[in-house]
Amino acid sequence: MIPTAVELVEAYRRKTLSPVEATQAALDAIDAHDGAVNAFVLVDPEGALAAARASEARWQAGEPLGPGDGVPASIKDALWTRGWPTLRGSWLIDEAGPWEEDAPCVARLRETGAVLLGKTTTPEYSFKGVTDSPRFGATGNPWDPARTAGGSSGGSATAVGLGMGPWSVGTDAAGSVRIPAAFTGTVALKPTYGLIPHYPPSPFGTLAHVGPMTRTVADAAALLDIITGFDARDWSSMPTPAASFAAGLDDGVAGLRIGFSSNLGFVRNDPEIDAAVATAVRALADAGARVERADPGFDDPIRHFEVLWYSGEAKVLQAYGDIGDPWADRIDPALRRTAAVGATYSASDYLDAMAVRMQLGQLMGRFHQTYDVLVTPTLPLPAFAAGRDVPAGWPSPDWASWTPYTYPFNLTQQPALSVPCGFTSAGLPIGLQIVGPRHADALVLRVGQAYQSVTDWHHKTPTLVAQEVR
Repeated sequence: MIPTAVELVEAYRRKTLSPVEATQAALDAIDAHDGAVNAFVLVDPEGALAAARASEARWQAGEPLGPGDGVPASIKDALWTRGWPTLRGSWLIDEAGPWEEDAPCVARLRETGAVLLGKTTTPEYSFKGVTDSPRFGATGNPWDPARTAGGSSGGSATAVGLGMGPWSVGTDAAGSVRIPAAFTGTVALKPTYGLIPHYPPSPFGTLAHVGPMTRTVADAAALLDIITGFDARDWSSMPTPAASFAAGLDDGVAGLRIGFSSNLGFVRNDPEIDAAVATAVRALADAGARVERADPGFDDPIRHFEVLWYSGEAKVLQAYGDIGDPWADRIDPALRRTAAVGATYSASDYLDAMAVRMQLGQLMGRFHQTYDVLVTPTLPLPAFAAGRDVPAGWPSPDWASWTPYTYPFNLTQQPALSVPCGFTSAGLPIGLQIVGPRHADALVLRVGQAYQSVTDWHHKTPTLVAQEVR
C-alpha cells in the first residue's frame, strides 16, 4: 500500500523509514509510470534527493523544520517555483525566465522541509477541465491511461494517485482540483477563498483558489496546515489560522445537518454516479448525520460564469497581441475560440455576472443557516477519453458543460472537498463533493474524514500500480 504523508512523518519520527527512502520510492514511481500517464513536466531527482538527505539528518538529530519535513511533494506548473520554470502548458512563455520567486504555498513547503520532486501538468493557462496542452500533451488517468485525468490540476491528481509523492498543490478556479480528484479516486480541497495565499494573482481573478491534493482527508488537512497563512503579496490573504485543521478531524458527523442534492435541480447524472453517491450519503446518515434532500434553489449559473471565465482568457492572450497571428498555431484552439468571445464582453456584462455571483453567495449563505454542509456528486459522469475537451458525442464543445457541480462554488468562494465514493462497472472512480459555508474548511474536512473512516475507497490501488505488483 502506498504510504500517506501522515504515515511517513510518523515513520520518520520513529526512525523506521527515512526521507531518502520515501523520496527514492516516489522517484521510482515516476520512473515506472510517468511514461504511461505524463503527469510531470519537470522532475529534479538530484535536488529532491539532496533535500531528502538534509531532512534525514534533521530527523536523526531530532530537529525537523516542521510537520512536513521530508514529505515528497509536487507543484502544479501554474504556481511559481524558484529556480524552476512555470510554463503553464503554453508555448507563449519563455522558459529562460528568470524564475526567482516562489508562490506562497511553495515557500511554505520549503520552510517546513518538504522535498519538492518537480512540476505537474496543466492545460494551457489552466483554462479547462481536462489536462492536455500544446506544449506537453495529454495526461492519463491512473485507472486507465487512455482516459483523461481531468483538469486543470490533472498532473497533480495522477501523481498522488500513483504514489509519485503523497502531496501535491493545485489550483481551482472552476473545479480544477476537484474534477481530477473525482476522475482519479483521490482527495482535493478547494478551500475558502484567501485561506491559501495566491501570488501572482490568477487571470481568473477571485474565482481562483489554491488547494491541497492528496489520497486521504487526513493528508489534505496536514498539507493545509502548512500552506495556509497570511502573505502580504496577496491582497485578499486571510490571517494565519489559529488552530490546526487536523484538530477535531475525527469528531464525526453525529448530529450534523446535511443537505443532499443529487442534481442541484438541473443536472442529469450517469446512473452509476447516482447509485454511488446515494450509497455514500446513506453511510453518512448511518454515521449519525441528519440527512435531508435539499436543493439550494439556484438555476445553472453557467452563462454568468462564462462571462467571467472567458474575460480572463481574453486578458491572458491580450498580452500577445493579435491572437490570430503569429500565435494561432501555438495556442490551444479552444482557448483561442473562447478568449475571442471573452474579448467581446463589456464592463456592463462583467458587472451583471458579478451581481449574479453575489446573489448566489447570498442564497448559499441562507442555505447554510439550515444545513451545516451540502453534499452532491463531484461530477455527473466518469472519466472519458484523454485528449478530448468533452466526451464523444457530447452536445456542447465546452468543457464546463460537464462540470455543473464545481464552478458554482468558485462563484461563491466556499470550501468544497471531493472524496472518492466508488467505481463504475468499468472500474472508473466516482467522487462525492462536500460543500460548506465560507470559513468552514475544518467542518468540510471533518465530514470527509468521517466518510473515509467508514469506507475504504481511498485505499484502492490504481490499475497501473496493481499491474506492477502482479
